[in-house]
Amino acid sequence: MSKPTVTPIKGQVIALSPNNPEFGYIRVEQNRTIISDDGFVKNKKIAALLLGTVAELRKTGYQAGQELEGRVIVKEQLTAFNKKDLEKDIKVAGDTKVVCMVGDAPIYRKAFFSQDPNAQDQLMPAIYKTADGKMVSHTNSEAIKAAYAKSLETAGADLSLD
Repeated sequence: MSKPTVTPIKGQVIALSPNNPEFGYIRVEQNRTIISDDGFVKNKKIAALLLGTVAELRKTGYQAGQELEGRVIVKEQLTAFNKKDLEKDIKVAGDTKVVCMVGDAPIYRKAFFSQDPNAQDQLMPAIYKTADGKMVSHTNSEAIKAAYAKSLETAGADLSLD
């Protein structure tokens, strides 16, 4: 796992908010190795935004490419992170466009930077049992599997040599 690194956006360490130029954000990325419950390894880049006033962000002195002590973590929860935009940060299963659910509620997922290098992801626990006895963290896993299967069929059809 790499250290979190300050990553410029369009060449700028501090990106301005489109709604209020007094506020902005700094993007921090970290390469992580993710191992699924099935033992499948995936290397993934995870990014988080450090939010604040432009004046306070400048005081950090962060530079492009600077490595930071800490960790980018992922949090999942059943309440929106952004109370003004309930559609933001909804967890979607890959490219399927299927929203991950617990009961009738969507799961919200967002990355954060923590200065604690031992900080851990806070993911939804696997508390639901599927028909085949597998424990999952959302209740619509069958819909997600069906969407993945359909996308594989479509990908296979696109590769045919007809």
